Amino acid sequence: MKLGKVSDSPLFFSGFDKLVHCGFFFVMTVFTSAGYITQQSPRTLSFKALFLITVIITAYGGLIEILQAYVFTWRSGDWNDLFADMIGVLMAAFSIFITVKAFGYEKK
Repeated sequence: MKLGKVSDSPLFFSGFDKLVHCGFFFVMTVFTSAGYITQQSPRTLSFKALFLITVIITAYGGLIEILQAYVFTWRSGDWNDLFADMIGVLMAAFSIFITVKAFGYEKK
């Protein structure tokens, strides 16, 4: 049974797929950063660690798109999906950076 595309459904708007990519990668970055922060003895997050989390999750999104393009025949890799993934990761990284700095400023 062949499934239709999300963009063909009247329930979804054009670009819904990109919004979902952005949202999922935003949430994944927030959860990964929160997990990292809870494992640190002074509950903080350095810029270096946040940068590393950002790079790893962006690479994960790139790997998914490469696998969809070259391995899975029923999926297709898309540069726009990777771009939406990166936007979600960067939005989360910026939000986390501002929040961590605000909590650090409050303690001083």
